[in-house]
Amino acid sequence: MQDSKITDTTAALSSHHGWKRVLLKLSGEAFAGGEALGIDPAVVRHIAEAIAEVVREGVQVAVVCGGGNMFRGVQMSAQGMDRARSDYMGMLGTVINCLALQDFLENKLGVDTRVQTAITMGQVAEPYIPRRAIRHLEKGRVVIFGAGLGQPFFSTDTAAAQRALEINADAVLKGTQVDGVYDSDPKKNPDAFRFDRLEYGEVLQRGLKVMDATAISLCMDNGLPIVVFDLMGQGNIVRAVRGEKIGTLVSPAES
Repeated sequence: MQDSKITDTTAALSSHHGWKRVLLKLSGEAFAGGEALGIDPAVVRHIAEAIAEVVREGVQVAVVCGGGNMFRGVQMSAQGMDRARSDYMGMLGTVINCLALQDFLENKLGVDTRVQTAITMGQVAEPYIPRRAIRHLEKGRVVIFGAGLGQPFFSTDTAAAQRALEINADAVLKGTQVDGVYDSDPKKNPDAFRFDRLEYGEVLQRGLKVMDATAISLCMDNGLPIVVFDLMGQGNIVRAVRGEKIGTLVSPAES
């Protein structure tokens, strides 16, 4: 009976966007749950439960974690710290978030996972190997990518776009603290306009805060859709993965 339900749900998914493999980008700030630093267990549980739900529906899910709740490399660099060193420290912070999400998925929800990192740390994670990551996904495991791209001067947004392309994901889903992309900060401007859909070029031209320019350019060059949505809204992660209308879709003009 359960297998039949999963088959029916997967068929429904393929009738919409047909997204069978997605990459979910989580900011480090999301893990903090509104606090300046640290990890909020309630937030991690919320994210893990949503991921577990879509995995049971037959969708392959990869995740890229940011690390701003642990260490903000750009801010430290502005205070005089060497930029490359501060970026490496930030990369290590992302791995802490990866392990927290892995623990909730495996020990609380029974979902198989693998953490892969761009900086080798064999005692806690596998090294990042694209073909191995794809094989894990095909086996129904959630693959959580840490340590960004393993190089300074690149954001985890860029890492998300790069990883999504390398594993042949159908879309990048970026969970944020607002319900889409606006023409100005909705927390400061009550008249801010929310876009339902944007083209990549318009995002770059307007300087909209979707992802950094490198990440947007990578997605634009390869026609990879981006969905920007409110991460903590009830059921939003599941809706985004299913391809339902939610938040802001950044995509080619013809799609």
